[in-house]
Amino acid sequence: MIHSREFEFSDVSFNRIRQFVLEQTGIVLGHMKKDMVYGRLAKHLRTSEIEDFEQFCDEIDSGNQDEQEFLINAITTNLTSFFRENHHFEYLATKVLPELILKNKESKRLRIWSAGCSTGEEAYSIAMILKESLLDFEEWDVKILATDLDANVLTHAAKSVYQADSIIDMDEARLSKWFKYGRNEHVDQVKVKDELQDIIRFKRLNLLHQWPMSGSFDIIFCRNVVIYFDKTTQRSLFERYANILSPNGYLFLGHSESLHNVSTGFELIGQTIYRKRESQ
Repeated sequence: MIHSREFEFSDVSFNRIRQFVLEQTGIVLGHMKKDMVYGRLAKHLRTSEIEDFEQFCDEIDSGNQDEQEFLINAITTNLTSFFRENHHFEYLATKVLPELILKNKESKRLRIWSAGCSTGEEAYSIAMILKESLLDFEEWDVKILATDLDANVLTHAAKSVYQADSIIDMDEARLSKWFKYGRNEHVDQVKVKDELQDIIRFKRLNLLHQWPMSGSFDIIFCRNVVIYFDKTTQRSLFERYANILSPNGYLFLGHSESLHNVSTGFELIGQTIYRKRESQ
């Protein structure tokens, strides 16, 4: 049964969108994603002055930055939660940080990158682990860089306000230590405390473009990001990650991601947890 659509969405228009998204983000939109793309863009066409998908594609190709940004934000997927894939955070607390505390005891410097940070829950989860693990935290120079391509989710992340049900599974001690509960009309919301915000910088960054960072990172979280990239893009990205990680630095990937047949620059040391090889 063929369902009629409000707007005609030809394969030609879909392919124009696919090409732009691939070039700008590295995300590969297969043919099975056509309905998803239509669903995410049709509402925009309905409420804008753009009449159809052909005109929308013309605006994209002509360099209309507002429409290009809308398309990128609409296509990128931003599913996340606090302490998602919790085994990563347990490993960070029990294995990685004790090692880095010894390794960096002279410099007392730690740099962590949350690449594809979405609405910020991952970065704040990392910050909580750091604060809880470093007993002399105030003596350390600790920074978390949290980047994403989507400007909308970064705005959300920087505000650090979340629905109360997003922390329902967190233990009571951690809740009282790191969150403030809203009152009155904001009773269903919570806000991350300033001391966590202070060590995080949220920045917009396209992973495929030039990176402005010059220093090295001890840890990179890049979870559930590269599954949208083709193998060539993945290989290039992981090579760049290896180059910007400090010796024996750590890389955390998503549950369905792997470096098998993609990169030889890392060794697998845990469940989707990798360490940069010494020769890199």
